[in-house]
Amino acid sequence: MTSPVLLWHRRDLRLADNTALHAAAQRSSQVVPVFVFDPQVLQRADMAPARVAFLLQALQELQERYAQMGIPLLWRRGDPLAELRQLATELGAQAVFWNEDLDPLARQQESRVRASLTAAGIPSFSYQDMLLHGPGEVLTQAGDPYSVFTPFWRRWSSLPKPDPFPIPKDLQPVSSLQAQPLPSLADLGFVCEQRIPAAGESVAQGLLEDFCQGLRIFDYERARNFPAEQGTSLLSPHLCWGTIGIRQVWQATREVEAEVRSEEAESSLKTWRQELCWREFYKHVLVHWPHVESGAYRRAFDALEWDNRQDWFQAWCAGQTGYPIVDAAMRQLNETGWMHNRCRMIVASFLTKDLLIDWRWGERYFMQKLVDGDLAANNGGWQWSAGVGTDPRPLRIFNPATQAARYDPEGEYIRRYLPELAGLDTPALLWVGDDPKGSWALQERRRCGYPDPIVDHKVQQQEFKRRYQAVQQGRSQPD
Repeated sequence: MTSPVLLWHRRDLRLADNTALHAAAQRSSQVVPVFVFDPQVLQRADMAPARVAFLLQALQELQERYAQMGIPLLWRRGDPLAELRQLATELGAQAVFWNEDLDPLARQQESRVRASLTAAGIPSFSYQDMLLHGPGEVLTQAGDPYSVFTPFWRRWSSLPKPDPFPIPKDLQPVSSLQAQPLPSLADLGFVCEQRIPAAGESVAQGLLEDFCQGLRIFDYERARNFPAEQGTSLLSPHLCWGTIGIRQVWQATREVEAEVRSEEAESSLKTWRQELCWREFYKHVLVHWPHVESGAYRRAFDALEWDNRQDWFQAWCAGQTGYPIVDAAMRQLNETGWMHNRCRMIVASFLTKDLLIDWRWGERYFMQKLVDGDLAANNGGWQWSAGVGTDPRPLRIFNPATQAARYDPEGEYIRRYLPELAGLDTPALLWVGDDPKGSWALQERRRCGYPDPIVDHKVQQQEFKRRYQAVQQGRSQPD
């Protein structure tokens, strides 16, 4: 009888299009899946309760899907090094399989686990499953990694894309094993007060079908900029936890190509594919330049001068800055664990370039709240907004009033998350002028108990430019 193999689930909480599951099933008909709750990961200061709640929902469905195949999904709590080695030994497992995670802590963890299993005489096999093209696969002609997105995109888009893997058939359970109820959020030491989206593989597949087969993808280039509309796929938390495979996502974009009937539709399809590429680009940056986890990609900008006023930061976190589009976005984050991408750029620009607060403060707060918080994407986005990252044209300053007028022209999004202002006329919602203390609009807002703007945008942007240019004189690329 074939001895079993152990499958260590991590950020791949699905059966379909799962590289390690496919490989494990090729090795043995008895695949024993396990998830390990690692206290070192759960107790990180930037671990969001929303992500843990989403994780537990996703694991619940994964356990149910395995149960339909007669296979128990096991779980353990502790150091994966010890837990996997012990479980593999108890099972007499001939090998351990997993999909790789590209975050620095996860890569260190994998190295330790592999060394421990090797010392015990247990083979291990890991796979690049998170991206269409892993680090080392998208390189310049000189064999170097790309540090700028546009040439990365050209090279990345020219490479053939892999097909998704089917769900393995005819897997056999290990008769001595039984699934145990998963721990609760409280068991893991968390309380989540946010209204997070539904999790799980079936939910993710439904969202993908609605976005692609429903052809909303063909209006993506326009609709993605308006936070009051449902113009995005909402797949980001599912890609974060791997409740859907990236090859399956790409295949869905292939299938709708035949439905393209206009230049607008073709451009929208390309734009959404570019967003998938941005996700991969930032993963590559994190692997090739790991110092970005704690500092600027361009190290000279670690010397950028910040005010770091705690009272201003708390006002930003609470959505009480007096800039309605900023405050609506922050309250969306606090209430739902998610924020529209246009708004992520607005609030990040405001924190760094209006409040003169270190981008790392905002980056950490996002990770403490986001249900789709991903180290590489979040870090890359914040460095882009702060003007310290890979972007060759980094000095962009968003005017909150201009952004609101352009992308929330009727104030629908602002009213949704700032209910105290819902009864005001639209001009009173959108106006932020040169004379904030004497504005009729601000008089209207004050009557609603809404705060005045805590800074003057024009004054602050000039100060940021001065500080930025002072550092720019000694600008250099990372080592």
